[in-house]
Amino acid sequence: MDSIIAIVVLAIVFGVLWSKGVLAKFAQFSGETKQELLKCSWPGWDELKGSTIVVLVATLCIAVFTLSSDSVVKLVLEGLSNLVK
Repeated sequence: MDSIIAIVVLAIVFGVLWSKGVLAKFAQFSGETKQELLKCSWPGWDELKGSTIVVLVATLCIAVFTLSSDSVVKLVLEGLSNLVK
């Protein structure tokens, strides 16, 4: 019974979208998007590998910087805490 209700609701939603022209607009949007993607220049494997290495190195550098900054702040705060005690 629940599946019949779900199918009826989906059919009503589909009908409303169809009558409002939403589905036609979506189809047009999809077609235009496909045409634009065909105009794009996609990187080759060598460029993709190089870019991936750059991203990994940058991520590693940021991680090391964050870890070292956190450690320095922790040491400073522990030092200040020990002075207050």
